[in-house]
Amino acid sequence: MASLEDKFKRFEELNKQADLGGGKDRIDRQHNAGRLIARERVDLLLDRDTFVEFDKFVVHNAKDFGMDKNKILGDGVITGYGKIDGRLVYVFAQDFTVFGGTLSRANANKVIKVMDLAMKMGAPVIGLNDSGGARIQEGVASLGGYADIFYRNVMSSGVVPQISAILGPCAGGAVYSPAMTDFILMVKDSSYMFVTGPDVIKTVTHEEVTKEELGGAMTHNSKSGVAHFMADSDESAMMMIRELFSFIPSNNLEEAPVKPCTDDIRREDEKLQTLIPADPNKPYDIIELITTVVDDHNFFEVQAHYAQNIVVGFARLGGKSVGILANQPAFLAGVLDINSSIKGARFVRFCDAFNIPIITFEDVPGFLPGTTQEFGGIIKHGAKLLYAFAEATVPKITLITRKAYGGAYDVMSSKHIGADVNFAYPTAEIAVMGADGAVNIIFRNVLSDEDRQKAVEDYKDTFSSPYKAAELGYIDEIIYPKQTRYKLIEALEMTSNKSKSNPSKKHGNIPL
Repeated sequence: MASLEDKFKRFEELNKQADLGGGKDRIDRQHNAGRLIARERVDLLLDRDTFVEFDKFVVHNAKDFGMDKNKILGDGVITGYGKIDGRLVYVFAQDFTVFGGTLSRANANKVIKVMDLAMKMGAPVIGLNDSGGARIQEGVASLGGYADIFYRNVMSSGVVPQISAILGPCAGGAVYSPAMTDFILMVKDSSYMFVTGPDVIKTVTHEEVTKEELGGAMTHNSKSGVAHFMADSDESAMMMIRELFSFIPSNNLEEAPVKPCTDDIRREDEKLQTLIPADPNKPYDIIELITTVVDDHNFFEVQAHYAQNIVVGFARLGGKSVGILANQPAFLAGVLDINSSIKGARFVRFCDAFNIPIITFEDVPGFLPGTTQEFGGIIKHGAKLLYAFAEATVPKITLITRKAYGGAYDVMSSKHIGADVNFAYPTAEIAVMGADGAVNIIFRNVLSDEDRQKAVEDYKDTFSSPYKAAELGYIDEIIYPKQTRYKLIEALEMTSNKSKSNPSKKHGNIPL
């Protein structure tokens, strides 16, 4: 009969075995590729000594292709819970050293267990993905595991935040779970996402493409818009997740954490008085305005490389977390197009789902004209942003810095679609269109050059200013640019107890 000492020794041995995953050789291979192993990532992500691991001794139960003789404790995924800045989070980390991180029925059950607990406890799920996809040797059992995870991604959506880090090659089914989460983070030069890899593409469509071009971090951050963040290494990826988490609540019934604010809320910046040029066709950088007014000049931008004509991200004002959405006059004149509408709509819906007030900085000349946009469906994609703003019930504060033309004025969180407080600078121009175009339409080119010039000036006086909108009550207050910080903080405070609910329904039918 085994002694107590023997029993403890066996436990110790199995623990060590599970810690080693696929063994030293494979761990070295992972390190040589510039990637950390799953356990190292979890340790970096979470507060020191807070990780509690589940299902460490789980093994697969596949019998085909000699798999019954090839079992590794943990079976390729590490799962459990821990804390970030003292707040509970659930984590799963795929271990590429074990069967290439592929998904088996057994390790799918491990992921399902933490996802179910996260929903019960109202805590976020963070997935550290590094997987070759479904485990081929298991066939449909593995596919079933994926579908069970996908279902939980959808049920959790808008209830608890879901964050995905892509930290290696993720192919096939391995990309659809991250695609349904709130934020995707990739690592430069070492992470890839694609539904089908370069070899399959070459066989089927005869296109030659590298892994990097097809699904690298820059491709998905700048071209497809699939990813939201790009890190330089696994280490910086974990730090980015920690920073992102500081701006968002643990679930849809809570508020985001409030940080003590040491930055003077009444701070005024004279440079804002001259940031916006007198010439309405001259660009300026809206990010300079944002970083000037937010707490400690700290703006955490989301999707910085995609659809740069719109800027979205998180910041704090008076210690409170806010979502910021702004047209960027320095890129395509800040015009709305397909990609920027989708980027903006998704961000607005995230903030609304998780009780984060939305601040909109508006300087928009309209929607981008052209056949590419029309054939691409700018009507329905532009409608997504309109829909998202109108549907959002969180506090909504809008500041028109310069142009607010045409339908784009309506779309950008105008008073008419439910904004609570609408500010404008004296430089604001709120009109159906620019003065030249308007005069051409109104007078159909029947004026002499002199009269035409006078008509343009009259139109500018009447409409290229915030006063007509202010007369009608569509603008609540016209403010000096240097007052922006305090005015926004006051408005946030005033709207902090906002209570609004939309009509009861199963769900709306957003124009997808």
